[in-house]
Order: sequence, then structure tokens, then C-alpha cells
Amino acid sequence: MLVVRAIQESDIDSLFELIQQSEFGLTTLKVSKKKLKERIDHSLRSFAQDEASPQGQPYVFVMEDMTHGKIVGTCAVYSKVGGFQPFYTYEIRKAVHESEKLGIRKEIDALHLKQEHDGPTEIGSLFLSPEYWGGGHGRMLSLSRFLFIADFPERFETEIIAEMRGVVNADGKSPMWAALGSHFFQVDFPKAETLSVADKKFIADLMPTHPIYIPLLPPEAQAVIGEVHQNTKPALALLKQEGFEYRGVVDIFDGGPAIHCHVENVRTIRESQCVPVADIVSKVKNVSRLLVSNGQLNFRCCMGNVQLNSDSIVIDEVTALSLKVKVGDRIRAVTLKTPQ
Repeated sequence: MLVVRAIQESDIDSLFELIQQSEFGLTTLKVSKKKLKERIDHSLRSFAQDEASPQGQPYVFVMEDMTHGKIVGTCAVYSKVGGFQPFYTYEIRKAVHESEKLGIRKEIDALHLKQEHDGPTEIGSLFLSPEYWGGGHGRMLSLSRFLFIADFPERFETEIIAEMRGVVNADGKSPMWAALGSHFFQVDFPKAETLSVADKKFIADLMPTHPIYIPLLPPEAQAVIGEVHQNTKPALALLKQEGFEYRGVVDIFDGGPAIHCHVENVRTIRESQCVPVADIVSKVKNVSRLLVSNGQLNFRCCMGNVQLNSDSIVIDEVTALSLKVKVGDRIRAVTLKTPQ
């Protein structure tokens, strides 16, 4: 049984070992053990708050294989981007150049540096051990976050953003970075992404503030703006199915797209139902296999065998143990994907 749950202090060694498998471009996972501990501690404080408004708190989750007792995946929700350290992106805008005398009118795309101090909620830091790819495990890990947001909407903004990993090769080479960022920062891409996690001040100090005309960049850089890494394509397709859309905003380092969705338009949130547990049985009749969560700050989520009624739910004993719930507790349920 795979369970997605809130991070615990004791998870640090297993989680650090897991994220060593991550590739270049997964910025928030390229951290030292010290930084990881700080993030876990911050997350523990976030979960411990009885009441909280969005102020940038991280909520970190892990996926645990309960059968083997090991951490196999992780993901996070950041309640708000911006604040003391701005959230930086490039916004693609069209610049119009026109000459009536020559009868020429040109629309040229340009990159405009954008700073947000009062930004949206962000989902990110998703990584699943390659040995668990397939079988809907990645979808379960990703969508579990939306059930948490659905149960605690006051902790999050009404808009959600996801920064998708851009095109970076196995050696950490980014065409976008080589064409643009490297000329101003004088460090390689892996070093820059590591620095950006710890402190974003250097971005404001060094990044050009004037618009950058995309046609002036090398063709290989132009080709990757708004594109994702090959391994990120399934994640992008999943979030688009959930209602996310690309609005011409890209990462300043690798050019990967940032996609947005209003909370109420996220499919998992919109279609989920919060109902009381009417009974816990050894085997459910008229069984459905649904994504279910316990509706608690001590968050737990799994794929469960359930019978979902209009005003209640019946679950099997394995699901009850996985969620640590009893009869009368309210849980949230939703299909893993909309039936075709």
C-alpha cells in the first residue's frame, strides 16, 4: 500500500537519499542535508499551526511504501510565492514595430522580467523514484496535494501556479541558460539553480531589467522557451487535464513554462466530495477505487476501496488503517482521473 502523508522529522535520512536520484532542473530538490532539514522543520511548523493564512509556508509530503517501509516519492505545496524575496519569471509580451512609410508592421516576442511580491500558491518539488513510475503512482502523488488544499482553503491563495522543468540535458546544460543567464551570472546552470533556492537577491542584482527580444537569441534557445524536459511531459499533461493553462510565463533560468489555474477550476478539487465514514468493513460491496484523504492536518492519502454514497462513504479496513480514520470521521474522495 502506498500512502502520501505529511513529512515527519524522522524522514530526513530517507528523503535525502531519495532526492539524490533527482536530475538537473529540479531546483527545489537540489539542496544540502542542512537545507533539507530546515525545510522539513519549516513544514512541521506549518502543519502544526491550527489556523494560518498564506504567508509562504511550505507543506512537504512524502509517499511511503508501507509494505517495505521506505520513502519513494515527495511533493510540496508552497502557500504563497513572493513576499520578502520576490518571485521572478519572464513574461512573454509582443512588441509592435511599425513603419507607415515602408509599409512594415512587425510583432516581436520579448521577455520581460517580472517580480511578484504578492504571488499565488505554488505546487512543486515533486519527485518519484523511477522504480515506482507507472501504475498511476505519479498521478496519485501529484493530485494528493489538491485534496489537502480542498480541505484547508484558507491556508492558500485562490490561484495556483506550477513551474515546469525546462529543457536541460543529463550534464546539466541548458540552452536557455547558455544563451542568456550565463552572460550575467558567470556560473553554470546547476550552480545557479542551487543558489536560487538559498537566496534570490542575486537575481535582482545581476539579471537584465530591459526586455530581451527573443529573435535575437540563438535558435537553440528560442526552441526551448516554454518547452518542458522530456521526463516532465507526463506531469504537464496531467496538470493540463486538471485545468492548468500556459499564459506565456517562463522560468528565467531554463525557460520552462509556468502554468496557472484558479483553485475552484482544479478538477480534483472541484469534483472531490467530503463525506463521513458510515462503516468500515473487511470487503466493500459495489467497490470503487478512489483517491481518498483523511481531511486532517496530519495528512494521509491513498488509493482506497470504497463505496461512495451521496452523503456518506463505506471503506475497507486496509483503507481505514492507511488513513488512520474511524467511523464518523469525514474523509475526502475523488476519482484519480475523469472517466473518458
